[in-house]
Amino acid sequence: MNTKLWTVDKQDPIKYSYPQIKEASDLLQEGEVVAFPTETVYGLGANALSDQAVLKIFEAKGRPSDNPLIVHISKKEQLTDLVDNLNGTARKLMDAFWPGPLTLVLPKKEGVSQYVTAGLDTIAVRMPDHPVAQALMEISRLPLAAPSANLSGKPSPTTAMHVEEDLIHKISGIVDGGATGVGLESTVVDCTADVPLILRPGGVTKEQLEEVVGDVEVDPALIHQEEQHKPKSPGMKYTHYAPVAPVYLIDGSKEFLQRTISASLSEGKKVGLLATEETISAMNTTGITAIACGTKTDLSTVATQLYDALRAFNATDVDIIYSEVYPEQGVGVAIMNRLEKAAGHRIIKE
Repeated sequence: MNTKLWTVDKQDPIKYSYPQIKEASDLLQEGEVVAFPTETVYGLGANALSDQAVLKIFEAKGRPSDNPLIVHISKKEQLTDLVDNLNGTARKLMDAFWPGPLTLVLPKKEGVSQYVTAGLDTIAVRMPDHPVAQALMEISRLPLAAPSANLSGKPSPTTAMHVEEDLIHKISGIVDGGATGVGLESTVVDCTADVPLILRPGGVTKEQLEEVVGDVEVDPALIHQEEQHKPKSPGMKYTHYAPVAPVYLIDGSKEFLQRTISASLSEGKKVGLLATEETISAMNTTGITAIACGTKTDLSTVATQLYDALRAFNATDVDIIYSEVYPEQGVGVAIMNRLEKAAGHRIIKE
């Protein structure tokens, strides 16, 4: 398959890049799959109302069919074709965080593709805050089912180049709108529960949610890493975000991290280190591949750079990757969720 590539102006894509946006939208209307940027990561979009189009997403990604997809909309009016009813909690969260990196799990309306919902009676919906995503949905007049635009299990893409690495010749088109902003996928909240339930941490923190709706709970599976028979949200069941070399999280002091690295070097292993700028500058990195990922003083920079850093190790010959851990507060919760999945929950404690 020939994959078309478009570079668009993300500030005002309809005004300055209409021909490219129109061509990509036409492909979506024809039931094809097109990758596009959102404020979180690049999404792999297809007409959410077409079974045939949605199945092409699973085929391109190699994604298990029991893993539900998030439907992206550009206007709240589109919810009438997707959602059975909206409670007060959902409306408050929409008013506070849409458009933005928040996905809501809501009761689905009859007729919604079973492939989008993985056979569940709920549907996950969000309104992205990115001009290119908004333009594609406005011109195509479609809600778009759009998981991250990567091969299943690999680090999510934050640039069009990442999408090309995984999906060139597997999809019909890639819209290049530059690097994404948040860097981690959206927060997913189940609004069908009595108390809103976080199914996946992301760009909107628990603290921010509670400022709007009061008590918010966290799904026990995120804490105890239980396997879900029927995941209600992407990212709950399967290993994700992993580079080629195995990742191990090091929960301890910098001295312990240094000793762990030295032990691997003495065994003849080629070692990679994923850490903040401060940690790397304070360590002896001779003989290893160290990739900096943000700063300790601003964990949002870690979130923005995490997937790019994980992918960067694939261009090296490292045998093993060690990563420091982060405080599980604010966006640190989402960072650790992604790192734990990238590591397959392999943690070495001091």
